[in-house]
Amino acid sequence: MRILVTGATGQVGRRFVPRLMQQAGRGGDTVRLLVRDEARAEPLTRLGAEAVAGELRDGADVRKAVDGVDAVVNIAASFRGVPDEEAWAVNRDAALDLGRAAVEAGVHRFVQVSTNLVYGAGRGRPAVEDDQPLSGGRHTGAAYPDSKWAAETGLLALDGLDVRIGRLAFVYGEGDPHLAQVVRWAEEWAGHQRLQMVHHADVGQGLLRLLYAAGLAGRTYNIADDAPVSSVELFWLNGVEPPAEAAGRQVEDPWDGIVSTARIRDELGFRPIHPSVWTARDAGAL
Repeated sequence: MRILVTGATGQVGRRFVPRLMQQAGRGGDTVRLLVRDEARAEPLTRLGAEAVAGELRDGADVRKAVDGVDAVVNIAASFRGVPDEEAWAVNRDAALDLGRAAVEAGVHRFVQVSTNLVYGAGRGRPAVEDDQPLSGGRHTGAAYPDSKWAAETGLLALDGLDVRIGRLAFVYGEGDPHLAQVVRWAEEWAGHQRLQMVHHADVGQGLLRLLYAAGLAGRTYNIADDAPVSSVELFWLNGVEPPAEAAGRQVEDPWDGIVSTARIRDELGFRPIHPSVWTARDAGAL
């Protein structure tokens, strides 16, 4: 099987591809990367991946990248700090164009990487994969989750493509700066506001399970750890005192951002390598 990966040089992609290369090597599979900057992909090509220079928003580049490919893992995303138009162009439009090109090229499988932010809030319980988005929550109306949801629905509607969707919780670990950056956002949170996270090692194993398992066409899976942490703990993990005002703030929905992982556990045998950010800390994996 020849596998195309987009977003390979981003925070998720650069940590996923080496894990994919290990798995691919055991089964005789090959890995191709669609990258804008081949120099940034050099650590991955040294592992044996093939890099194809191109832009995800360029139709000719995408068609060249999917030619002869059996499966696609679409990690590419545009989110924090970008204009809304760019988020929609990359997360929805480019993803759907990639899906259409994959259908035309005869690609068999398509793994779409999405986010647990698509759910919204207000259910009074953890979100499950068959839930429709709600308008409540801190991210209501944000371009990133809305564009990711639009990509999901559009890809699933394509005829002739086996689409599997992985919705990631807040990704951290292995030197990813997200864990330090989260303190900026948590400044405004209540002290007991919780964040569900997922370590890069578990993103890797989750996406590999989605890619290689048979019979998953049209299935969606939450990929997350077992123990969401409070904003106070996020400050502690970063060696910073939480703001004093956090103790008096209220949380509208204590389940905002919290998801169930029962489906991926029961159907694909997923068990977090790092069940919580604290176990990752103890293992020296932050």
